[in-house]
Amino acid sequence: MPRLDNAEEALLDAGHSAQKTAKGVWDGFSDFALRDNVLEVAVGLILAAAFTTVVTSFVSDILLPPISLIPFINRNLDEKFAVLRRGPHYIRGHGYNTLKQAIDDGAVVMAYGAFLGHVLNFAGVGVSLYVVASAYGWASRDPIIKRQVKCKYCRKWISEKVSVVFLYWFDGEGCGKGADWCG
Repeated sequence: MPRLDNAEEALLDAGHSAQKTAKGVWDGFSDFALRDNVLEVAVGLILAAAFTTVVTSFVSDILLPPISLIPFINRNLDEKFAVLRRGPHYIRGHGYNTLKQAIDDGAVVMAYGAFLGHVLNFAGVGVSLYVVASAYGWASRDPIIKRQVKCKYCRKWISEKVSVVFLYWFDGEGCGKGADWCG
């Protein structure tokens, strides 16, 4: 077998080193990505996205149309806007009929109706997730929502269960001095 010179040997060592590094990176990634809790988070995110779509549809298709029937709101809430600066084709006395018409004309608008729709959507998602978490805690006897109280020594929010143990055993001695639960 012919002997390799130094350049070929260095190139071969570099190839083995790169192969070992790539294998280590792949093993680390697969350990991380295929771990149970990471897969649970991924499934949870997918379900949360689908859930958010349902709540968004509920807010925009079912909740907002009846709100638009209130007398001082004479159009869909998503179409409510205020013109901050008129566009070049603005007609005095007529204004813009739709948000799209104002934007197409180059007007600067504040779309407060769309913002209120998004706020209602956020509140709907928050309330419905709270209901789901409360129902899960009630059914499984393992609450997701943990009650917190303010520590009377450092004024930070800590778990209610930890605060009872903390105040009973230490009477505030370790508060703010490296304790995991406080300060």
